[in-house]
Amino acid sequence: MKIIDFSPTESLKPFVKTYRIIESQDELVNRVLPGTSLTIAFRCKGEVNYIKENLPDKLPVSTISGIRKSVRLIQYSKNTSSLVILFKETGATAFFKEPLHELFEESVSLDNFFPQQKIKLIEELLAEAKNNNQKIDIIEQFLLSKLYNYKPDKLIAAAIAIIQSKKGIVKIKELADILFISQDAFEKRFRKTIGSSPKQFCNVIRMKAIIDQKQQNKNLIDLAIDAGYFDQPHFNKDFKLFTGQTPTEFFNFPSFW
Repeated sequence: MKIIDFSPTESLKPFVKTYRIIESQDELVNRVLPGTSLTIAFRCKGEVNYIKENLPDKLPVSTISGIRKSVRLIQYSKNTSSLVILFKETGATAFFKEPLHELFEESVSLDNFFPQQKIKLIEELLAEAKNNNQKIDIIEQFLLSKLYNYKPDKLIAAAIAIIQSKKGIVKIKELADILFISQDAFEKRFRKTIGSSPKQFCNVIRMKAIIDQKQQNKNLIDLAIDAGYFDQPHFNKDFKLFTGQTPTEFFNFPSFW
């Protein structure tokens, strides 16, 4: 598998983390861990399936996926090429007026959000593109055409920064108090902007931080305790939901992005 990341142009940098082109010459299954932002994927060539209960579930050519709490297993056929847009945590809301929390744990066809005729045209242009730079240009033109008069939510951006600085270890009530907003109002704004509840978002950040630090040869038990896990079975259960593997399996045979 070949993975290449491309940076967005200046006008889209406030909203997009990266464009990722994934190419696979051979059939394989990739393990995708939960992330903290919404994604859009365009299949340019070949076939891509989710593996659900050990069975392939064919994905639409253009797919939008919300934040997840559980691992995804993605099967690529031979000679497959896909382009994935990874939005910044607060970036996707600049292109969608619909509540993003309805996409939590979901992947649906992109034509649920944009006119089918427009999506079909983008798919055809991507299939005909001669190189990756042309593909990126097509996607950027599409995004710029969908960018509406958006005012960033500075309070939610501040919340994200705090959660990330604390590696997801923060109580939602305390976070709302820091930001001088009621917990109920904060949770509603967060779900609408980010696409998950603050607690779900914190859990993703917390588990990603544990994995990142373990890869730096830190003790996993100590990391779990520092992250608020005082019950090993509880940690093992959450870890397996997040990665699809036990900690031993995961770190002995790392295969994910």
